[in-house]
Amino acid sequence: MKYWALSIFFVGALSSCTWGTSRVANQTVVQVNDHKLATKELARDLARRLRKLDALGAKDSNNVRRAKEEIIRNFILESMIEDYAKVQKLSVSNEDLEKSINQIRSSYPDDLSFRRVLAEENLSFSAWKEDLRKSLLERRVFAKLSEKAIAPSETEIRGYYDENKDRFRRKERAYIRQIIVDEITKAQSLREELKKKDFAETAKKFSVAPEGKTGGLVGWIERGSVDIFDKAFSLPVGGLSQVLESSYGFHIFKVERKAPAGLATLEEVRDVIVQAIKGQKEQAEFAAWLDLQIRTSRVLRDNDLINAISVETRGE
Repeated sequence: MKYWALSIFFVGALSSCTWGTSRVANQTVVQVNDHKLATKELARDLARRLRKLDALGAKDSNNVRRAKEEIIRNFILESMIEDYAKVQKLSVSNEDLEKSINQIRSSYPDDLSFRRVLAEENLSFSAWKEDLRKSLLERRVFAKLSEKAIAPSETEIRGYYDENKDRFRRKERAYIRQIIVDEITKAQSLREELKKKDFAETAKKFSVAPEGKTGGLVGWIERGSVDIFDKAFSLPVGGLSQVLESSYGFHIFKVERKAPAGLATLEEVRDVIVQAIKGQKEQAEFAAWLDLQIRTSRVLRDNDLINAISVETRGE
């Protein structure tokens, strides 16, 4: 593997300044109301972003410019969210923050694996924790703004359905329950017993699949979506499959219902439509709020200083 190093330095009017110069490192590049982004913070975040690219990509001027603007946009948004949250008395408690930290940590095999990921991102635990707090606060602000979104009317629901009918066309479907076991002889024996026994109860007792707890219920499957279930479309309603093998084990499934290809009814997709319209309205509320914040906030940026921050890469 070829390794490379990245350095942040100043060019142009600030070429005589070194990175270690405290005056330059602590200079403000962007200010939003009372929130300030210092040169060293912009440089730190820039380095973090560019390290995800290869050496050529990291020093490409377009990539550097885009990365700077993304960092600045995020800082502006985070600052406005902090100010709005303060007015609305919204916050993230230490208890909620610790709960989220523990949930994320639990997805890793151990703490060492978690810390290794942070190290690969060149991110300290304290900086990651602060980023998480900001993310949780943003969700609370979004939830607060979403309260203003009016529930979709019947006219809006019907209109959305009529305008998006192609989205609601379905292939032929089968409603399926299945049992999966580890041994073929056990599967063959169970299949014989299923001719007389209840499928759902048998699945609860013997299936090793997660859905075994709910009687082996898989639900609706479209033709062509899962290879092993395509055989269901040659079975009658109530029919049992032969024992079929996959990487998960030995399957037996039962077809409980069938539905032909065609357009889903409005009632069948009503919940999907309601969520889609609700999402659109929530995004509109957020966009309107953001527009207002931009127009009423004091945003200053030192473009000369921003442009003076440059990137150099070298092989190692």
